[in-house]
Amino acid sequence: MWSPRRRRLTLAGQFLVLQLVVIALVLAIVGAISVRQSTASFAADRGAQMRSVAEYLANGAVVRDQITRPAPARSLAPPIDRAVSLSGATDVTIADPDGLILSSSDPRLIGEQAALGDSRVQAGRGWIGDVETRGRRYVAGHAPIIDDSGEVVGLAIAEQRYPTTWARLTDAAGDLVLYLGVGALLGVAGSLLLARLVKRRTRGLEPQEFATLADHREALLHSIREGVIAVGTDGRVTMANDGARELLGIDGAAVGRRVDDLGLPAEVATILTDGSAGADAVLLVGDRVVVFNQRSASSRGQGIGTVTTMRDRTELVSMQSQLSSNLSITDTLRAQTHEFANQLHTISGLVQLGEYDEVTTLVGTLTRRRAEISDAVTRRVTDPAVAALLIAKSSVAAENGVSLTLASTSGLPALAPTASADLTTVIGNLVDNAVDACKTSPHPSVEVELVVAGDEIVLEVRDNGPGVPEGMVDAIFTRGFSTKPDVLGGRGIGLPLVRLICSQRGGSVTVEHGDGATFCVRLPLELA
Repeated sequence: MWSPRRRRLTLAGQFLVLQLVVIALVLAIVGAISVRQSTASFAADRGAQMRSVAEYLANGAVVRDQITRPAPARSLAPPIDRAVSLSGATDVTIADPDGLILSSSDPRLIGEQAALGDSRVQAGRGWIGDVETRGRRYVAGHAPIIDDSGEVVGLAIAEQRYPTTWARLTDAAGDLVLYLGVGALLGVAGSLLLARLVKRRTRGLEPQEFATLADHREALLHSIREGVIAVGTDGRVTMANDGARELLGIDGAAVGRRVDDLGLPAEVATILTDGSAGADAVLLVGDRVVVFNQRSASSRGQGIGTVTTMRDRTELVSMQSQLSSNLSITDTLRAQTHEFANQLHTISGLVQLGEYDEVTTLVGTLTRRRAEISDAVTRRVTDPAVAALLIAKSSVAAENGVSLTLASTSGLPALAPTASADLTTVIGNLVDNAVDACKTSPHPSVEVELVVAGDEIVLEVRDNGPGVPEGMVDAIFTRGFSTKPDVLGGRGIGLPLVRLICSQRGGSVTVEHGDGATFCVRLPLELA
């Protein structure tokens, strides 16, 4: 069976109800305080007056004379009526020493026991206080009636009933009801204005809609693979999703902590807090290649911090490395094809000229030169992949007019396949960079030295190019830095890849600048 959906109060309506409840509580407290103050004032003022009336009655000569005579109710009535008219008391009575009422302004009370409460009037002392009579509360004044011999012969009692709560409330302040009414109206008006202000500031969204937006925001941020981290102007993290914590290696919660306290590399911390960054920056974080993109965040024209997105580019770097290797092989084959084509053209020309002896001499010379290059490498480098790479790179270097040599102190045994593959990637990138760096120099040359020192492979690649400026030593490894034009997105990734490989294998890479550049790589030795 269909039932209508219960309509919820809007956020503005909830604020209005809350304000009205607060106003009602304030008004109730003010009213209670006013009643209490009115009660205390009534008890003090009227209590003193009732005692004065009782003392006036007790000291009257007629009362003292007539109280001991038979049937005093009639003779004591005139002074009692006079006391009532003078004081405005509710009841005025005269009782014997035991509290039995002899005469009263209310004849129905004659013969009843007077309510004395805590009074000590029977002991000859006057008293002011509250008493309960006939189910009602009175403020009473008591005074003993003493004869000439000093004996208590009766009790003079004057009582006035407490007014109703409403009477006490209005008596406390004649305009209190008006004030309370005006206050209530102002409170309601203020509540309505506040409700409208809240509705405008929240753009008409209700609490359940806020909760839905917050839940969606958390779900979206933490479900995406890319890292997102927001940093406030005070340098504290205001938001970080699961991807950001994983990429940066942050243990525990990051929100509320300062960036400097997260244990991040200095360059990463700078990227996260520097509002002037913006462009993509490639950094090595642990064993990951991470691309950072940072933007300043603002609200209503005021800066509130920065938002940085992060993408794990490690797999892409690996693919770029493979592509770079393929391009390197292509360049090597092209260089060798060009070299062999020139040699074949020369041989073809000599044959056409009939210079067969010259052909024999040229072929012998080329064969010896190729054998010398191969022997110079294979004598010192036993690993076939590394040896083949160095032989191939010599052709590429020669095509660029660069002399590539293997140091006479070099020596490398056969390596495990994974170690050999990583070492060839490192050598290929460093040699390519060195050839590009020095090919415009006079007498350009690149020297490669490969030695085994203990349980490490030490590789040094030296060139006589312009060298690496001192201020760029860190930049060439971490920010995808390159002084060359971009080719298929591969520029600026070679040296970060070298550092990544060294980091993954527990090695290191350093650079020295002087007459040219010297790159030194240390990798753990893994024999075949």
